Amino acid sequence: MKKKFVPGIASVVGVSILLTGCGSYKNEASGANAKDEAPSKQVLNLSSPTEIRTMDTARATDTDSGQVMRNVFEGLYNLGEGNKPFPGVAKSHEVSGDKTKYTFHLRDSKWSNGTPVTAKDFVFAWQRAVDPATASEYAFLFFDIKNATKINNKELPADQLGVKAVDDHTFEVELERPVPYFISLTAFPTFLPINEEFFRAQGDKYALEDHTILYNGAFTLSDWKHEQSFKFKKNPTYWDKDTVKLEEINFNVVKEKSTEVNLFESKQLDRIKLTSDFVDKYKKDANFKERPNVGVQFLRMNQQNKVLQNVSARQAINQTIDRKSFVNTLLNDGSTSTLGLVPKNFAKGPEGKDFRTANGDLTKVDTKSAQELWKKAKQELGSEKITLELLTSDADLDKKTGEFLKGQLEKNLDGLTVNIKPQPRKQQVSLLLKGDYEIGIDGWSPDFADPITFLELFTTNNPYNLDHYSNKEFDETIAKVKTTLAGDEKARWEALLASEKILFKDSVIAPLYQKGESYLERSYVKGIVQVDFAGQLNFKWAKIEK
Repeated sequence: MKKKFVPGIASVVGVSILLTGCGSYKNEASGANAKDEAPSKQVLNLSSPTEIRTMDTARATDTDSGQVMRNVFEGLYNLGEGNKPFPGVAKSHEVSGDKTKYTFHLRDSKWSNGTPVTAKDFVFAWQRAVDPATASEYAFLFFDIKNATKINNKELPADQLGVKAVDDHTFEVELERPVPYFISLTAFPTFLPINEEFFRAQGDKYALEDHTILYNGAFTLSDWKHEQSFKFKKNPTYWDKDTVKLEEINFNVVKEKSTEVNLFESKQLDRIKLTSDFVDKYKKDANFKERPNVGVQFLRMNQQNKVLQNVSARQAINQTIDRKSFVNTLLNDGSTSTLGLVPKNFAKGPEGKDFRTANGDLTKVDTKSAQELWKKAKQELGSEKITLELLTSDADLDKKTGEFLKGQLEKNLDGLTVNIKPQPRKQQVSLLLKGDYEIGIDGWSPDFADPITFLELFTTNNPYNLDHYSNKEFDETIAKVKTTLAGDEKARWEALLASEKILFKDSVIAPLYQKGESYLERSYVKGIVQVDFAGQLNFKWAKIEK
């Protein structure tokens, strides 16, 4: 998700806004090193790097919105420790012998207004997501469900989707073909239920404010002050409310990392993500923690641009970026350089071999080769001077990444000028989605545990093919993975490996790094579960422990 549950959207680990002024931080981490005294109430104080972009589950594409949804709504299944699906609204399910029919048995659960959550709420939400009138960018995730593709192509009405409310507590799904990761998909935000009666009563105001939404998750959203702050409050109608210990989570929106650190130092925040500027300072602190991630950041190259249509130009850009220097100096947070798309330690083949190990490095860092390719590109383009615009968000890390890339590209590629265009996160995402950019910093966090979640992004008609890349061989290979090879584990795996190689033969993107995370967390904070898919935090089990 874009951030994956964006493309290119950073995960929410800390969330912040100015609770205090942006003073300079202290030389000694006195606030962090001091013994933490647990507050008397079950209240957690966090930060958010951005405003909630949307609360419409059919239209969310970023990890920040996705994190909120994961905590205030609940799907058929949810994701917990180790990214394992566990029952949510569905207490159990059955699968047919040919693995194309799922029957979900729903528990007694309620919306925040007291009305029951029923199978019809899933039917409505899923039909709405595939309806072309909704223009959901994640509609493609439903395309393995019977008739979904035809509905999205306006060949059939939405009510022909292969889903059925047998009764209030029984929900049936019919697939076109077996989908090995289908249960994990049901935890994804676009698959969350919507109460149709409430939705229609709100009209155009639906999901624009905290009071124009119904919730069925562990928390409700409240006090949503756009661009400033929002809160989670324990949901008294949640079926498993006794498990939820936190009464409230306060989020403030802060973009400056130094401000966020100050807020942690002054004990106004309980958990924050660290950037490289602060990792060394806090590495020996008792509150310091580090974990790997399976999100990948990369540089998009829009092939609607004449220069970037040239494969030699794209290859030159790819080969001139020193990823190791970037992660060691600019990030320093546990992130690792990568020369492929699918991350390491994410998916294993039928013989147990990691995907990244099996496919190896698919590009290289070679300044001399890059310069030769750039020279060739300029000759083919008939121009000695080339200017490209680099789109970034206005978050600290993205701006610094932009400066690093500008320096690398201008230094190594003669005649190239890179103009950086920093934008607020919401605007950056909008420009990427519209294709209104030339090169842009982006990324992806997986939606489920299969390499296809990364690779299918680059098929010709995928809504997240923001590079406007088209290759018939690649499209056909991915199509086979999802159809004729779906039941042949070994052949499917080989096709996935081959498809990634095609992408890098064409140098579609320039991979930058696989994310790692360094953060500070108070010792009294327990039970936060981080889900690698879309890089989100689940607060259902979180608590303040004295």
